[in-house]
Amino acid sequence: MKHDIKTREDVSLLVSTFYDKVRKDTVLGPFFNDVITDWDAHLERLTNFWESSLFLKTKYLGNPLEAHVKVDQENNNMITELHFGLWINLWFQTIDELFEGDYAENAKQRARKMGTFLYLKIFEARQK
Repeated sequence: MKHDIKTREDVSLLVSTFYDKVRKDTVLGPFFNDVITDWDAHLERLTNFWESSLFLKTKYLGNPLEAHVKVDQENNNMITELHFGLWINLWFQTIDELFEGDYAENAKQRARKMGTFLYLKIFEARQK
């Protein structure tokens, strides 16, 4: 039986399971696998990010927008809505496989908003 996302361990499970899928994805994988050299540290940062986002208790230090704009630039501005669509679909799929409840739904909504924001800002950065 599934439960809601309640603890840092739950967030860590979500993040690690999701990025296992991303790394294996033929479209998304290269964007991540070619950039990230220390996956343990990256997963820890992402767990901090999502724990902060969902539970509002961990201070996340980082700039996801800057990181995504840089990855887009390093890949000749190849990131498109397809990539964000694949990303969000894998995120939803992973949440639905592992969890159910209010925090799980909140994780979906926050990802949708974040994806939209990053998508728009990446394209805005191309105009500069």
